[in-house]
Amino acid sequence: MNRKVRLAAVGISAIVALTLAGCTGGAPSSSGNKDLNSIRFLIGQPEDPADLQLTKDDIAKFEKENPKIKVQLDVIPADNVRTVLQTQLRSGDGPDVFGYDTGPGFAGALEKAGLLYDLTASYKKYNWPIYDFAQKRVTFDGKIVGIPDQLESVGLFYNKELFTKAGITAPTNLADLEAGAKKLKAMGVIPFAVSDKEGWQGGHLLSMALSSEVGSKGIADLIAGTTKWDTAPVSNALGVWDRFNKEGLLTPSPAAITYDNANALFYSGKAAINPTGSWLAQDIERNAKFPVGYIPFPSSTGTGIFSGGLGAGLFISSSTKKSAAALTFLNYQMTAAHGLFEVEKQHSIPAFPVDTSSVTASPLFSQIISDTSKIAAGTGDFGYNIDVLTTDKFNNAMWKGIQGIFTKQTTPSAVATALQKTYQ
Repeated sequence: MNRKVRLAAVGISAIVALTLAGCTGGAPSSSGNKDLNSIRFLIGQPEDPADLQLTKDDIAKFEKENPKIKVQLDVIPADNVRTVLQTQLRSGDGPDVFGYDTGPGFAGALEKAGLLYDLTASYKKYNWPIYDFAQKRVTFDGKIVGIPDQLESVGLFYNKELFTKAGITAPTNLADLEAGAKKLKAMGVIPFAVSDKEGWQGGHLLSMALSSEVGSKGIADLIAGTTKWDTAPVSNALGVWDRFNKEGLLTPSPAAITYDNANALFYSGKAAINPTGSWLAQDIERNAKFPVGYIPFPSSTGTGIFSGGLGAGLFISSSTKKSAAALTFLNYQMTAAHGLFEVEKQHSIPAFPVDTSSVTASPLFSQIISDTSKIAAGTGDFGYNIDVLTTDKFNNAMWKGIQGIFTKQTTPSAVATALQKTYQ
């Protein structure tokens, strides 16, 4: 999840994008401000402080276009969003608008608890052009409860200079990847900058390895329950990361490494490969002083496929007294101009059509634009980010299970069995 709650989004600019300087978790509630045109917007902190000014500029533009509305920003540590947000919403003292992850395990859980504003009528009123598949990720029991944002993929960023020094090229299959990683290790470089202290990263690791091995239909069947989780493909995908860990190809003690620390290892050139999502592209271009490539996690027989899907979205609290102002704010995020702003300035791919013909982008981001556009177009083969399509309980079992593999407290087959039991 950009972190689970990774809140790595833009566009609607929920997460990383509309990250603003404001208060921390103890900020005054929206109910404390009786001005119906002053809304509180809660988001997680951006991964890079440079995003802050972009966010401020974007909010200032919104307020200039809507002079009667003021946006009070409440920025809290991304890792605290889930706990703080749910506590505030349940107390009836939460933000008017907030960024959060889509799917049944996140937005779905809030909707089940009656904490989200029903946007079904608003979709018809404003004619928001969200892609159909993306709209489904925020639809529960027939109600549309959010605006999904940011098409994203999960794969492998790699340091081209280190690959050249090691005498390796982009791998064409899993055996190539492992052999190349061993050459990098022999050079004194950490092959994979893997972190899993927060837990959500493990879901991405499984998603990329499993999607490539079984294909989009295979992973879709698992999520739909057509096939079981306690089977060889799942155990084998988990086993790949278990084997890489035991062979010393990952950061030492990955379950104790934070996402930010793993990224720093990659930026500094101490690690050669960063297995994460396309949301990190802008931060990589800001911080990496070397050319970077981006490829899918390879399968045992080929180059593999990207895991694709959605990041976060924007939601309105069901208890807000300021729905008119909040809806105006959401509608602003859906304009063509704002979509172009997301692509050009925030390096994000919105979940609605945007004309990018005028955009001048780096080779890395140009590739990401091309790849992720195929998700929306329905062309090309993409896997899935598992955690945005499964329940909260399943995700917790997956995250804790993979942490257990890295700490050698459990095995891939045991985790696969636990996933099937939790799924049932």
